[in-house]
Amino acid sequence: MPPKINEEKKDNFPHSSHVAQYNLREPVATRKAYGQALADIGSSNTSLVVLDGETSNSTYSEIFAQKFPDRYFEMFIAEQNMSGTALGFAARGKIPFASTFAAFWTRAHDQIRMASIAHANIKFVGSHAGVSIGEDGASQMAVEDISMFRSLIDSTVLYPSDANSTQKLVEQMTNHKGLVYLRTTRMETPVIYSSDEVFKIGGSKTLKSSMEDKATVIGAGITLHEALKAYEELKKEGISIRIIDLYSVKPIDSTTLEKAAQETGLIIVVEDHRPEGGIADAVRACLFDSKIPVYGLSVNKLPRSGSPSELLAYEEIDKDAIVKKVKEICF
Repeated sequence: MPPKINEEKKDNFPHSSHVAQYNLREPVATRKAYGQALADIGSSNTSLVVLDGETSNSTYSEIFAQKFPDRYFEMFIAEQNMSGTALGFAARGKIPFASTFAAFWTRAHDQIRMASIAHANIKFVGSHAGVSIGEDGASQMAVEDISMFRSLIDSTVLYPSDANSTQKLVEQMTNHKGLVYLRTTRMETPVIYSSDEVFKIGGSKTLKSSMEDKATVIGAGITLHEALKAYEELKKEGISIRIIDLYSVKPIDSTTLEKAAQETGLIIVVEDHRPEGGIADAVRACLFDSKIPVYGLSVNKLPRSGSPSELLAYEEIDKDAIVKKVKEICF
């Protein structure tokens, strides 16, 4: 379903000088919310320019391109060149958003690394991340991208779980000076946050919490929805768990994580990413001094082609795997 906005549609995509607002439980892919956010913000911020590597119909940067064709640049399948061009725009005072499939950014690691050394104000966006993209297969599945961008000096890494949080985080990216990576999801996910929810870089959201929590389960993006499903299943059995949306992977919300660690005694991180350098590693580094155990559920097998639900189950990062892990550790 398209986002609810006030202005009448003039072509294939909604146009408005106002930001889109999405209804609770409405199924919207975060990649589409990203494209709409660009178009919304571009109406009032003429410094914003958008580049894409011939994937604009998938990243949804085409929404911006249709509205502002003079500020959209088709870079074709040349991610290194796109990164260098984005650096040039940043040097000239523009705010470049460069998007492609998350897996393809590995081709431009050298250019991105040099941009970080130059303290460039560039916003990189990777869609179709993780095994949850489904049938496209292992070659198209970015399961190392968070590690790559986390390792860059002074970088910011964001991974929203729904449309409204994506909208707010794209706004934050626009106003933030520095290199930022936004990871978006291919499949539609239900909206879980109201349109007036506040999201800031370096924050997190605690969605479920009680004094009886046996463990804290941390998710981001697609795995947050699996964690919420696991919460409901465990609740039926009288087992309470805390759920945290770690949408800001870097910088990380150490205050919330330390509080959860002390109150629940253990952490389980679920991520659609390899274990090396991913979200669990970020949490472990944050909680190193607390000595609280941090368990990880991540992509440990070579992914196959299949439906998103089949692949999440195959990699043991779905609802059932979370329920199993909680019971295994706590009982």
